[in-house]
Amino acid sequence: MKKRIAFTGGGSAGHVTVNLALIPYFIQAGWEVAYIGSTTGIERDLVSGMNGVRYVGISSGKLRRYFDWKNITDPVRVTKGIWEAYRFLRGWKPQIIFSKGGFVSVPVVLGGWLNRQPVVIHESDVTPGLANRLATPFANKICATFPETVSHLPREKGIHVGAVVREELKRGRSDRGLAFCGFTKNKPVLLVMGGSLGARRINEVVRNNLTQLLASYQIMHICGKGQVDEQMQLTGYRQYEYVQEELADLIAMADLVISRAGSNAIFEFLTMQKPMLLIPLSRAASRGDQIVNARSFEKQGFCHVLEEEDITDEAFMQAITLLMQQRGAIVQRMQQAKQHDALARVIAVLQEVAN
Repeated sequence: MKKRIAFTGGGSAGHVTVNLALIPYFIQAGWEVAYIGSTTGIERDLVSGMNGVRYVGISSGKLRRYFDWKNITDPVRVTKGIWEAYRFLRGWKPQIIFSKGGFVSVPVVLGGWLNRQPVVIHESDVTPGLANRLATPFANKICATFPETVSHLPREKGIHVGAVVREELKRGRSDRGLAFCGFTKNKPVLLVMGGSLGARRINEVVRNNLTQLLASYQIMHICGKGQVDEQMQLTGYRQYEYVQEELADLIAMADLVISRAGSNAIFEFLTMQKPMLLIPLSRAASRGDQIVNARSFEKQGFCHVLEEEDITDEAFMQAITLLMQQRGAIVQRMQQAKQHDALARVIAVLQEVAN
């Protein structure tokens, strides 16, 4: 009988990418793979087309830190999701459950615990998110990207593994990226990414300064669902809601990156040695995890940071100019950074707990 592994995680691409890196290994090793996510979230779009993966949609609710009328109805959805996850896992009987976090993962972790099935959680940020904090008591092990995260976890559960980076990103080719965008080799390329859900403030400041930016750069702008501006049809400027298959080539062609500071993304840029201007989600819109991530990278000399509250057109352009001037030194520091084989470490943890 084949071994089985169930993955979960969703709400944003950051809660899926580590799963996407792990799934091919388990398929190649002969495991049966299921992915439990929401019925309408981005995880369904990213995973459901993968060969060899059974996608199971469940009810879920968002874990909010602010007042919203959905806070009244969502507990019912979460309870339903726990039952749906429990019922599927009871019948499917995986040897191990791997959770990348996000609100949809909590019912799955609870469903696995109720079935006495082992659970491994992955935490990408320096401080654990709300979903992972809720799930921690029900997990066997928690894999952490940052070494300092382990101090926030139960001593017997926390394991520092490093950053898991998708292997396909390492196979990107600059020439294919340039061809996809219709760009040339004669002008540096600026890659703008606001995360899978987009970043309205980043989109605004880039577009406010497009004329000035295009004098020095070609710009590939991944702006998020529903945030393409059809009126912006300029030479040297390309925009897409979201890119999946071509992403490795687009990162390969980039000279600089403007991005939010989600952990998975910034470690991917570090691996690909792309100097970053990070504009983390503000504390007003988040728990501040991206600010902590960004400052950690800034301290190591991998990026410059511009907080959302400090953005002006002048500050933004100055930050880009300084980043380009220091590009060579930043790349050199990135080349010297110690990179662990995190993928192998996580696989080892999963196999150990499963056995």
